[in-house]
Amino acid sequence: MKTKHTFVICAYKESPFLEEAVISLKEQSVESKIITVSSTPNRFIKDICDKYKIPFIVNSGEKGIGNDWNFALEAADTPLVTLCHQDDFYFKNYLEEVIKNIDDKTLIAFTDYYELKGGRIVSSNLLLNVKRIMLSPLLVPGADRNIFLRRRILSLGCPICCPSVTYNKTTLKDARFSLNFKCNLDWDFWERISKFSGRFKYIAKPLTVHRIHVGSETTKLIGENVRGREDLEIYRRFWPGFIADFLYLFYSKSQDSNSEL
Repeated sequence: MKTKHTFVICAYKESPFLEEAVISLKEQSVESKIITVSSTPNRFIKDICDKYKIPFIVNSGEKGIGNDWNFALEAADTPLVTLCHQDDFYFKNYLEEVIKNIDDKTLIAFTDYYELKGGRIVSSNLLLNVKRIMLSPLLVPGADRNIFLRRRILSLGCPICCPSVTYNKTTLKDARFSLNFKCNLDWDFWERISKFSGRFKYIAKPLTVHRIHVGSETTKLIGENVRGREDLEIYRRFWPGFIADFLYLFYSKSQDSNSEL
């Protein structure tokens, strides 16, 4: 299995949580390749990579999160890739569960998740519960292949936790992240590949922990209303303007959960 899957850690500047993320990958119950990529190389990242004997690859090309994530996908020489956010971490059976549930028809496999706020793991709140309800139809046998169903799910919002996703580059072929988004790269990507033949495999077990803190890029982009503009753009792919506007106003309330309070 080590030759089929790679964890790619996307490191940026000097995150105080990077080492915790690395340790969670090193302690997986199933062995995998692990590499780190960054477009902001520095001694802090290199020292952690050296400490844990992880290859460190520098992206010296075009800057921007879309370019960074595409570079991370390409840096892995395996068909299965998990893009790891430096602030998040994984339970030790994450990869084991993904491997058990993935097949050669799978486009992406993803898991349920917890949030970490103010040093406390949150297993249930309004946003998490709504996302679980949205994804629950995919648990019906055969439903994860249904293009209409998964597009209806995505038309209501983005319930897929990005760091929990494992990508199958064989079935995704040349699909890559858009360079036109700063916050909703993931939702845009899910929307585009939702039209592909293949499976969206949802593993309804919380195997990833997403850290929410004031220094995160998501929090910054919400504050600048970048996410709001991008949310509305994607809603309008699915709905007439007045419905898209209503859903945007409703869904924007969920941004309140992106707080350490």
